[in-house]
Amino acid sequence: MNQALVKTVPFAPTQADVSRIVEMAWEDRTSFDAIEAQFGLNESAVLALMRRELRPSSFRMWRQRMAGRRTKHAALCGAKLLRHRATHTRQ
Repeated sequence: MNQALVKTVPFAPTQADVSRIVEMAWEDRTSFDAIEAQFGLNESAVLALMRRELRPSSFRMWRQRMAGRRTKHAALCGAKLLRHRATHTRQ
């Protein structure tokens, strides 16, 4: 396992957790802050997880899509609430 990810992950993510993190990372309106609040992964840890879990071409497409996207950073978009918390996910 990647050493950077080990230091930032406070729990051992299950495959369901990894799947949900990837899903949230792809969503336009879910900020990295919301992922960190639910799973304890900061932006760099999400980046490492996405690099590990996605095919190289999918990872490049995701990074290009996320580059400069204001909605992925709560501080830039002025989000007061962490959005998109489904009832079936970790709270």
